[in-house]
Amino acid sequence: MPSHSEKTDDQFGRTANAYLSSTVHSQGPDLIAIAEKFTGAAKASVLDLGCGAGHVSFTIAPHAASVVACDLSARMLQVVREEAERRGLENITTRPGKAEQLPFADASFDWVCTRYSAHHWQDVSQAIGEVRRVLKPGGGFLVVDTCAPANPLLDTHMQTLELLRDGSHIRNYTLAEWRGMLEAQGFQIRAHQSWKIDLAFQSWVERMQTPALHVEALRSLLKNAPQEVRDYFHVAEDGSFQSDSLLIEARR
Repeated sequence: MPSHSEKTDDQFGRTANAYLSSTVHSQGPDLIAIAEKFTGAAKASVLDLGCGAGHVSFTIAPHAASVVACDLSARMLQVVREEAERRGLENITTRPGKAEQLPFADASFDWVCTRYSAHHWQDVSQAIGEVRRVLKPGGGFLVVDTCAPANPLLDTHMQTLELLRDGSHIRNYTLAEWRGMLEAQGFQIRAHQSWKIDLAFQSWVERMQTPALHVEALRSLLKNAPQEVRDYFHVAEDGSFQSDSLLIEARR
């Protein structure tokens, strides 16, 4: 059987182009907030960690001195290079790497950003330690990810949905868990915000090429979930639902 890293690389390699065109990933209030954060940061060096199809890199590059897009998937990095060239963003470079073992020297970046990636990391605390290592003193860390509800019933259903849909999923964390992990590695949280994202069921499973057996299990789980679960996630008749996302800004 393949390792988790190999499974992640394979899954996202096969679906890289879908993530480039995905409305969920190419738009959102977080990208607007990130663009505003980097306006006027012309000298900043930025690491886009777990860059996926590169939407954070494309958002930041017009405002920063340099952006390194880093991901486990070679195919994702190829998509980023091709799209950066198409957009004329010459200050974006790519580098393969794993969050827990970053291939960069100490104090290399002014900012590290990660978006919709951390729920795939095997050891988030170790990865946060690596982020702190490669940041310059006073550097910033922006985390965007789907997050878990604090309620155990809601949390259990969400993690089950995520794992059935995507075998590389490990865990979405609550805001309290993120706070604890960041502070344990010496970060200070400066701000955070949360919002709901709409997930259209059919495109959600097609984007990940979820096996048919798992798609049926997902439909069954959503249809037969307790009413409080259906209400919280705003489950529609076709299985579409809403998920929680958060943005955290922390400083080294």
